[in-house]
Amino acid sequence: MQEFTVGKNDAGQRLDRWLSKTLPLLPPALAQKYIRLKRVKLNGKGAKRDARLAQGDLLQLYINDEFFDAPAPENAFLSVFKPQLDILYEDEDILLVNKRPGIVVHPDEHEYVNTLITHIQAYLYQKKEWDPRRENSFTPALCNRIDRNTGGIVIAAKTAEALRVMNQKIKDREIEKYYLCAVHGRMDPPQGKLEGFISKDEVKKQVTVHRSPVPGGRTAVTLYRTLAVKGGLSLIECELVTGRTHQIRAQFAAAGHPLLGDGKYGRSRADRRYDRRYQALWSYKLVFSFTTPAGGLERLNGRSWQVDDVDFVAEYFGREMGDIIP
Repeated sequence: MQEFTVGKNDAGQRLDRWLSKTLPLLPPALAQKYIRLKRVKLNGKGAKRDARLAQGDLLQLYINDEFFDAPAPENAFLSVFKPQLDILYEDEDILLVNKRPGIVVHPDEHEYVNTLITHIQAYLYQKKEWDPRRENSFTPALCNRIDRNTGGIVIAAKTAEALRVMNQKIKDREIEKYYLCAVHGRMDPPQGKLEGFISKDEVKKQVTVHRSPVPGGRTAVTLYRTLAVKGGLSLIECELVTGRTHQIRAQFAAAGHPLLGDGKYGRSRADRRYDRRYQALWSYKLVFSFTTPAGGLERLNGRSWQVDDVDFVAEYFGREMGDIIP
């Protein structure tokens, strides 16, 4: 028999889901059977699989030892990895990180180590704010993601409660997201709305914009305004009303004004004169506009953060961020 005390980051979970995360080697069907047979006791008594755990609850697991994945004495990798983060804001619940272009947010088929989440987890581990040996199921996680070749603000949750709240706020569109991009040509009108339907090709990892609804298509809405025009390029501020894959890149390309440096949806011939490595797109501002309760994150309501510098603003428009955006 092994005992676990429910910590802050495991509170609120269903018993069966906590069990599946804590004992990943235990087959789901067998886990349900053990719960029915009361071989999983909650505060000394049998419990139903959908029982909600509370901080301080005692769980006693009468389960064979081979199903317990005992962690190593210390995670050597997290100790020696050198995190590099541009942190805009940090408190006990969240991190706001300005991701540089070229780094992926999560491991993929091309990169397993040098990812944004790895940098964040190593940073918190070395600060002694997170220890995988003491957490039964929670791992610091990202609440939003942006493309490898896009820069900008990513929200990371340091606690399970923050992750749940932030994910819900994003789903309910209570977090406003603003981007800066450089596009070819001049938008007409200079301020307006791009609307359409986006379908995704999973094989090509590319999307298509349609004017009318199509099977599998999802509504895509982007508000935009022109901030500057120079040398055949326009600097555009975009506000995402919806958040679809490649939404800004695909919609501006479909409107005849692809992003500078966009190898997937752009104009490679027109881009050559600029010799840009990444698409000119940056998630530069977040505004927390909560209209429903936010629990422990209520203190963030009404606050906003934006990055101080976006490389293509000065490079192609000859102006500083503060001269364009107060």
